[in-house]
Amino acid sequence: MKNINKTNRRFYALILSIIIITFSSCNTKKQSLYSRLESISDISQIKEIKHDTLYKSAYELKILQPLDHNNPDGEKFTQKVYLSHIDYSKPVVFITEGYSANRNYKSELSSLLECNQIIVEHRYFGESKPDSLIWKYLTIKQAAEDHHHIVEIFKKIYKGKWLNTGISKGGQTTMYHRYFFPNDVDVSVPYVAPLNFSAEDSRIYTFLDTVGTKSARDKIINFQKLLLKNEDKLIPMLKKLSKEKNYKFSMGFEKAFEYNVLEFPFAYWQWGIINESDIPENDKSLKKLFNCLTKVSSFNYFSDKGVKELQPFFYQALTQIGYYGYDTKPLKGYLKHLDNPNFNFTLPKNINVKFDSVPMQKVKKFLDNYGNNFIYIYGGSDTWSATSYQPSGKTNAIKIYIHNGSHRTARIKYMSDKQKHTVYSALEKWLDVKIKN
Repeated sequence: MKNINKTNRRFYALILSIIIITFSSCNTKKQSLYSRLESISDISQIKEIKHDTLYKSAYELKILQPLDHNNPDGEKFTQKVYLSHIDYSKPVVFITEGYSANRNYKSELSSLLECNQIIVEHRYFGESKPDSLIWKYLTIKQAAEDHHHIVEIFKKIYKGKWLNTGISKGGQTTMYHRYFFPNDVDVSVPYVAPLNFSAEDSRIYTFLDTVGTKSARDKIINFQKLLLKNEDKLIPMLKKLSKEKNYKFSMGFEKAFEYNVLEFPFAYWQWGIINESDIPENDKSLKKLFNCLTKVSSFNYFSDKGVKELQPFFYQALTQIGYYGYDTKPLKGYLKHLDNPNFNFTLPKNINVKFDSVPMQKVKKFLDNYGNNFIYIYGGSDTWSATSYQPSGKTNAIKIYIHNGSHRTARIKYMSDKQKHTVYSALEKWLDVKIKN
């Protein structure tokens, strides 16, 4: 009798243990990712946030980074990261933002691959700033070290394949990350990412002289002349707009106006917001002239606030990653306030810089010889295609131009069926996945 009772007690104890474990696992299943994140010392903040239906959970994280990775025990700052989770065994899309990451979103690639996603805000942008902006630590190598550190952290959690990607400056950052740490990811997909070799890359001028039709290019120059011809009459409109938008221009309204007129061709082809037929051909309506200019090229870009927000970008552009300038020859005699327009006015006060072309040359050499498993996506009409990277043929890299694509429409969803097939086939092979068409 005693043995039977003892057996029953063991049986009930076993059942009770199973029930406890079952309920416990159900209760902690949702928290398991949180627990893993909590156990990582360099994650200083974990905040659960609303997520897209594609994902099971999402978090806004703050990750500790050295200001100078060559001195890991020195000053630190926190870098903002968004994590969207589906499954530990699925691939990870690692998004290297070139600017601020002010929201969590579902990227085209994570949606296509139905996988986990990590978005990283770039150092010195948004909330990812040290207490003091010591500009010498804003380099492509220091940023790549940030990304490498984050990859190392999350590879403790996600054991599958990794893909890094970004758009525009984020796409450039994707290339730099891969250059410094080629084994961090398995695949790279930079979108509309230029590879510039000077602070004013002259290939931009060649592009603007040949893109589209001659009639469109002629119409743009005529429009610029109309704007400059009527500058004195249009400045009051700029002052009114500035009051409404709270724009301030340390350079003065006149210079800001002329800078924006010079910017118009670049912005017209880059964004593809309006058609050739939308460009005014005469000055019968000054309001129409002004509205067309502001629709294509925002004055915010040259405002004190706009410059301040993008100052880390301008610093990088004028020191390592390159940029563009303005060809003023077609407008000779029309410009009254700008003699040698350039972007030096965007730099922090008391900072003198010299462009170093060596880093981009090294990146190109790496991509030419070792840049395998890359898919470069560009828009055929996007001004930044002027300085796009051209694969050497020594790697399996793929480059795709989207016909008439702009900076905002050079995406997989706008590709032809043939182009999509090329992209899908490469991703399936390189990531060992199956994409649902």
